[in-house]
Amino acid sequence: MPKLSPELLSVLRCPVTGSPLVQDGDELVTTSADESGQKLRYRIEDGIPLLLPRHDAAPLPASD
Repeated sequence: MPKLSPELLSVLRCPVTGSPLVQDGDELVTTSADESGQKLRYRIEDGIPLLLPRHDAAPLPASD
């Protein structure tokens, strides 16, 4: 699992919420929730973030 560079992470934004993204393993996670109250995550494949809105984003499970 390659880490994305801090420079790249500083410019990436969620296409749905517009919030910054943080890397969590092989995924990027939004720092703010969408309109339904859930944070979204996006896959990283071969070092390339796949920032396709909605149909590629998977909501994070609710944390208690």
